[in-house]
This record gives sequence, C-alpha cells and structure tokens, in this order.
Amino acid sequence: MKNICFYFQIHQPHRLKRYRFFNIGTDHYYYDDFANEDFIQRVAEVSFIPANRLMLDMINEHKGKFKVAFSISGVALDQMEIYAPEVLDGFKELADTGCVEFLSETQGHSLASLIDPEGFKKQVKVHDDKIEMLFGQRPKVFRNTELIYSDDIAGLVHEMGFNGIITEGAKRTLGWKSPNYIYQSALYPQLKMLLRNGKFSDDIATRFSNYDWSEYPLTADKFINWIAATPKEEQVINLFMNYEALGNFQKKSSGIFDFMRALPRFAAEKNIGFATPSEILSTLKPVDTISSMHPISWVGEEKDVSPWLGNSLQQEAFKKLYEISERVSLSEARRLIQDWIYLQSSDHFYYMGTKNPLPFSPYASPFEAFNTYMNVLSDFKERVYSEFPSSIETEELNSLLQTIHNQADEIERLEKSIKDLEGKPQKKAVPAGVKTAAKATTPAKAPAKKEAKAAAPKAKTTKAKTK
Repeated sequence: MKNICFYFQIHQPHRLKRYRFFNIGTDHYYYDDFANEDFIQRVAEVSFIPANRLMLDMINEHKGKFKVAFSISGVALDQMEIYAPEVLDGFKELADTGCVEFLSETQGHSLASLIDPEGFKKQVKVHDDKIEMLFGQRPKVFRNTELIYSDDIAGLVHEMGFNGIITEGAKRTLGWKSPNYIYQSALYPQLKMLLRNGKFSDDIATRFSNYDWSEYPLTADKFINWIAATPKEEQVINLFMNYEALGNFQKKSSGIFDFMRALPRFAAEKNIGFATPSEILSTLKPVDTISSMHPISWVGEEKDVSPWLGNSLQQEAFKKLYEISERVSLSEARRLIQDWIYLQSSDHFYYMGTKNPLPFSPYASPFEAFNTYMNVLSDFKERVYSEFPSSIETEELNSLLQTIHNQADEIERLEKSIKDLEGKPQKKAVPAGVKTAAKATTPAKAPAKKEAKAAAPKAKTTKAKTK
C-alpha cells in the first residue's frame, strides 16, 4: 500500500528592531515586539488556526486514517505562548488524537549543526523537552533547520539516539534514485532517512495558485492520480512544506483548504493511505544508502547552504557569532542564554543574502540587515565579555569555573551533612561527673545491706552471753 507522509514546518524568528551603533552598550533589548506580535497574530488568523481546525476535522471525519506531522521551532513556540496561545491549544488538541507526530529540531532554528556540535545537541534537548512538556510526546525523528543534512550531521543525530531523519531529496545527492523510498545513512546505517519529494511538495506549497502554471488549477483528484501513477514499488510520497502554505502563501480564496479536505477521500479510492514519519520508518525497510559530504538543504536551485552562508556578509556574521560560543556555554545567566538562542536563528543570515530577491525580509537591503545584526552582536559580545573577560583564555576560564563548581559542590555537601545531623534526635546531655556519681552510688547500696545483715546476728550473741 502506498502512503503519503505529510510534514509541516512552523517557524517564526524574533525579528530585530532598528538597532544603531549608538545603542551599543546602552540598550540590551534587541527585538521588535510590535512587528513580532503583529506578524504571528496575522499568520495565526489566516493560516495556523484554520489549518489546525481543518486537520482536526479531517482526522475525525476519516476516523484516524488521516495522519500528519509537525516540526515547530522553539522560537516559534515562545512567540505562540505570548502572542497566540490559541494556536498552541489547537496543536494540543491535535496531539490528543494520536494521529499527529511532533518532530525534533533545534530550539533556535539555528545553523549550529554546521559549526557547534555541542551547542547543537544542547539546543535539540531543550527543544525536545519543551515539545514533551506541551504535547506529551518525546520526538523520535529529527528534522534539522531548513532540512540541512550531511554525513557529519547524521553522526550527531545518531549519537543523540534518533532512529530517523528527514531531509531534501536533492538530485545532486540522489542522482538517478527516487525520493519515494526509505534510505539509510551510508556511515550510520541505523539512521533511516525520509526524503522530500520536491516536485509534489512544491505543487501544493508554491504552484497551487499560480495562474501561469501549465497544470493550473490543481484539484485533489488530479493530484492523487499523479501519486497513484508512480511505480508500484515506490511506497511512500513525502510531502514536506511550510504550514503557512495553507492560508498564507496560498490564500483561502485559492481553494487550498478545500483541496486539502478532499485529498483523503480521493486517496482512499486509490488505496493510498496516510502515515506519520515514525510509522513509515517502522514498517518499511531501507532500499539503499545515502551519503552527502557537503551539506544539502531544501532551499534554492542548488539545494545547499548558500542562501544563509553564500556571501562574505553572511560568513562574517556567522563567524563572529560562533567565536564566542564556548564562553556563552559557560554562562548561567538566563537572559544571556535566551538572546544567544534567538540570535542564532537562520533567518538573520538569510536576510543578508544577495543571491535572490528576499520576499520575507523586513530590511530594505541585505546590507541593512548585516549592519543591524552586527550592531546587536557587538552589544551582545560586550555582555558576554563583561561576564567572561576577553583577557582570559577559554581554557583558563574552564579551569576556574570547574574549581568554583567543585567548591560549590563541596559546600552543598557539607551543608547537607549539617542538616542531616540537625535532623537526628539527640540524647539528653548529662555531665560526666553526675554520671560517675550515679554509678558510684548504685553499687554502694548493696554492701551496706550486707553489712546490716551481718551485724544483726552478732548483736544477738552478745545479749545471750549477758543473760
């Protein structure tokens, strides 16, 4: 039986406010709260809320046969909690159906997997803890930022215990192979791979309302017929796209919601089902291995990381950010760590791109994006260096902090011992002299009685002699 695997990405960055050179050192708050609130509420109204309602209706109408997966970045979750809690309520309701899977990714929607392995692992754990807290699921399948994948990243994901990863079915990696199979990592065979079918995914996500497209209009029965026409042995069609394709990129007036609602009915007629990534990975076996020495992604013609690191502006900002990663990792300042996560979002580097027009950029030009980001980063670095001075080498800092932590642990241990001793019942203290006297008095009484008894017969004898 052929299955469709739907996965939707949900992400919104914390957009930076207009931050000038003169703000450095005096203003430590970097975000445009008005723009962030306005954008997330607007997208929630036209896309997230109606799309969640649609998914729930489809699951209930088809009695659990329709299934879907989501990957929600940590920074998006933070904004939903503040500005659009009703969206989170919708996802919680979907989680309760048992037909929805939540995937793992980095907390900050970052590019840390390319440069900071330890920071990458920390972000994944923080994200997964939050997903489990909100939706009661511990993610089993990993989805990296922008579907970025390489053999090195596969190693990190395998070390963290994931049994699967999803990425782009890039032609430069696949060659003649089809993305409609399960694959496995060439270096880490235990790690299974789901590959995005770019053609079918983009038919919905980008071409659906394009009047110039030769296949316009796209109807549900036509789309299902295309999937049914794929070779019988190709058992999975992975449709990975941004959740905003439903209602925001493709407006409600285009008929996108009606199209989605009709898919399960026409799929059932062709004996095509729906399954989550974990279900696919547990039921199908890999047919071959995939190796990628250089990172691939799901963006652009080249399907590489050039949209974020393709020019000197992006590379300079990326380098300057991560050169302080070790120092930030030593900090326990909550505000500093939060800013560190938000500043790593891939969007900040994407806005500096000069390769293609950037429809989602809040800046007038890539150079404005670069200047704003570097001003913010300069202030952030001053805060980091005020806690961990640049005059002290990182290794020396590690040694000093380890000594401090050891001393703190010893103090905690001693304080615990004191509390334990205070909690135990104490015997009543008696002066040593009193104890000795008591002991001396007790045995002294016995001889006195014996002496009295011994004295009595002697007295009788004396009286008898007198008489």
